[in-house]
Amino acid sequence: MDAYLQAGLDALGDGTRMAIFQRLANGPMAVNELASTLPVSRPAVSQHLRVLKDAGLVTDSKAGTRRMYQLDPEGVARLRAHFDLVWERALGAFQRAAMVPAVSPLAKKESGKRESAKRGEKHGKDSRRGGRSKKHSGSRAH
Repeated sequence: MDAYLQAGLDALGDGTRMAIFQRLANGPMAVNELASTLPVSRPAVSQHLRVLKDAGLVTDSKAGTRRMYQLDPEGVARLRAHFDLVWERALGAFQRAAMVPAVSPLAKKESGKRESAKRGEKHGKDSRRGGRSKKHSGSRAH
């Protein structure tokens, strides 16, 4: 897994950073705007934005006296590609599992008994006589 992808996933593991990420999905915002919608201080929002920026998920730019933050399309694309791959693998596994014929527990049990009996016959055992060898299974005649 590439370092930026791991950093992005780690960054979004924090609830506040995920909330910031989701708000920025609606468009660019300044720190003060973000802070007014969150239950944390403006300095805390700035720290969370720094983590998101270091993870490659957010970019910033100056707009007059304010610094505007927005999602980094490359970082979002990296996350999306990862989750698309995970989704494709999960769907493929589900599809393969759905293609396997369903066997009821009773049918599995009966099949297991038949297989066990076949193995016993291959090794010279008579499954009807407690698994003893055919040579030694009866009483001896004197």
